Amino acid sequence: MTLNEFGSILSSTNEKQQKAVKNRRIKDMGGEKMICTVTFNPSLDYIVSVEDFKLGLTNRTSSELMLPGGKGINVSTVLMNLGIENTALGFMAGFVGDEIVRKLEEMGVRSDFIRIPEGVSRINLKLKSIDGTEINGMGPEISAEKVQELMKKLDTLKEGDVLFLAGSIPSSMPDDMYEKIMARLDGKGVMIVVDATRDLLVNVLKYHPFLVKPNNHELGEIFGVELKTRQDVIPYGKKLQEKGARNVLISMAGEGAVLVAEDGQVFEKPAPKGTLVNGVGAGDSMVAGFMAGWMEKQDHEYAFHMGISAGSASAFSENLATREEVQAVYEQVTEG
Repeated sequence: MTLNEFGSILSSTNEKQQKAVKNRRIKDMGGEKMICTVTFNPSLDYIVSVEDFKLGLTNRTSSELMLPGGKGINVSTVLMNLGIENTALGFMAGFVGDEIVRKLEEMGVRSDFIRIPEGVSRINLKLKSIDGTEINGMGPEISAEKVQELMKKLDTLKEGDVLFLAGSIPSSMPDDMYEKIMARLDGKGVMIVVDATRDLLVNVLKYHPFLVKPNNHELGEIFGVELKTRQDVIPYGKKLQEKGARNVLISMAGEGAVLVAEDGQVFEKPAPKGTLVNGVGAGDSMVAGFMAGWMEKQDHEYAFHMGISAGSASAFSENLATREEVQAVYEQVTEG
């Protein structure tokens, strides 16, 4: 089924039928799959524009938006927009945590966060009009007991299930949290996607993640080189494979993207044409798009095109990409 065919089916069904169609792609692979994202430190993102900002004075917003944030949550949102049922896991606390869950429910994203009894989930202030300046909160302290509670939830994952690990690890948690999770699931056949930087990424490669997604700067930092072009990144993507990664998806902003696939193929594409509106979550959207494409067809090139389309569609939009926005970019990516 092509993306266009899928879109026409969705538009011609009622709400109840839409849910059945959305789930069909997962069930058709041989049983219903559990798809989970993990966000250790979710946030409520307060995104504001301030005209003529002045330090030391009272400034007023000209626009404002509040959205649930965190890399795993972004992945969950785009997956849901593309018709992939999934569950957002992680930790939440206080009234901000309650609002994060409420907003996710409002967006149709299912969550199963572990409540932390003390502290409050973070609020991140993002000043759109001041060169992307952000002020990020700290979030609650996460105890060893709560970490074990999360581990028990992850123990239910089985062969063919999908787990997304994305973002940084809070200071109250072990630095090797990703390693601990992957070691615990090693040998179970869970498809694990890792979107992390430097040591967080390198240290989990021995557990053969299905997909890793560094950008060209992060990939260059790992090997101590500067990578500017799509051709530059290919040999270093292969080096990550030599260390254990199965598929390496490298995002390069305006330069496009490269996929070094598990079967030895290499795919590359320039960035689709469009106006950058909001780059927040574009990388997370690329990961979600790739895995949505892979789960639909198990075809590397199709998954790659879906990844580029979802990432660019989010960058061209105020919010995370909708299915219709992804479809429009997909048609541009695949034309000719």
